[in-house]
Amino acid sequence: MQPPKLLDQVRDRIRRKHYSLRTESAYIHWIRRFIYFHDKRHPRELGAHELEKFLTHLAVVDRVSASTQNQAMSALLFLYKEVLGQTLPWLDNVESARRSKRLPVVLTREEVNALLARIEGTPGLMLRLIYGTGMRIMECLRLRVKDVDFARGEIVIREGKGAKDRVTMLPASLVAPLTHHLARVKRLHDSDLRAGYGDVYLPFALARKYPNAGREWGWQYVFPSSRLSLDPRSGITRRWHAHEANVQRAMRQALRDAGIHKPATPHTLRHSFATHLLQSGYDIRTVQELLGHNNVSTTMIYTHVLNRGGRAVLSPLDSDAPQTGTSLPFHARELRIPWGVSVSGHSGGM
Repeated sequence: MQPPKLLDQVRDRIRRKHYSLRTESAYIHWIRRFIYFHDKRHPRELGAHELEKFLTHLAVVDRVSASTQNQAMSALLFLYKEVLGQTLPWLDNVESARRSKRLPVVLTREEVNALLARIEGTPGLMLRLIYGTGMRIMECLRLRVKDVDFARGEIVIREGKGAKDRVTMLPASLVAPLTHHLARVKRLHDSDLRAGYGDVYLPFALARKYPNAGREWGWQYVFPSSRLSLDPRSGITRRWHAHEANVQRAMRQALRDAGIHKPATPHTLRHSFATHLLQSGYDIRTVQELLGHNNVSTTMIYTHVLNRGGRAVLSPLDSDAPQTGTSLPFHARELRIPWGVSVSGHSGGM
C-alpha cells in the first residue's frame, strides 16, 4: 500500500487532536502555500532556514498582518512537530509583521438602535443576541438548544475562544422572539427526523458514547442552516449551523440603510456591548468575565473608547477656564486650588 500523502497525514493528526474544521482548513492552506513557495519540495528536505525565509516573505513582500503571520507559523510548526516529528530551533531570524495597535470600532447606543431597527428575521435575532450578550459571531452560530436556559435567564457558551466555557445573560427582551424562533427550528428538526435525517455534529467522542444524542432536540443548533449538507469528515448528511456570511451581509446592508459609515462588522456589536456596560458603571472584572477574557488587560482596551477617553478628562477648549489675557484677582485664583492641596505661601515657580 502507498503511504498516505503528506496533507492527508496532516488532516489525520489534526482530527486526532480534535481541532476545528476551520483550523484544519487554515493549516492545510498555509502548508500547501509553503510547499509551493519552495518549488514543491517536500518539507522533510527543508528546515528552519526555509521556514524563516517563507515567513519573512509574508511580512516584507506580502505585508500580511501579525496575526496572519502567526497563523502561518503555527501551521508550519504543527507540521514539523506533530507530523514530521522534527523540532525546529527557535526562529530568531524571522522578520515579524508589525502588530498594529488599533482601538476597536464602537457604535453608539443610537447607532446600534438604528442598525437593529433595520434588520428583521433570523439575522436580526442573531445580531441582537450578539449585542445583548457579548458573544462572538461563531459562539452565537454554534449555540445549542440545551445551552439556552430560559428559567435562569442565562446562556452557557461552550468551547469559546481558548476552549473555555462561560455563562452570560439572556436579555429579557429576546425571550419571546427566541422562543418563537426555537418553535420554528423544532418543526424543522421534526421534519428532518421524519425524512431519516436529524443528526447533528457532536464534539469529541460524544457520538460514540451516546449514539442517539445527535438526534435529540437539546443538541440541535439554535441557528441551523437552511439546507442539509455532507459532513466532509464523516461523510454523513447533516444540518450544520448557519453560515456567518449571511449575518455579515445583513449587517452591511443595514449599515448602508441607517447611513452609518463606520467600518462595523458583527464583532463590532461585541465591542459595543463591553463599552456600553462600562459606560453604565459596571465593574470591569464583571465585563471581563462576560467577554471570556483571560486577562483584565485585554478588557482594559474598552476604557479607551469611552466618551472622555476613559479618564473623564475635560478638554481645555471645553472648560470654563478664563481666556488668554484675562486676569483674576488673587482671591479668585485661590478659589481654584483643588480640595485637599496644602499651600504654604505664594511661589512663582512651576
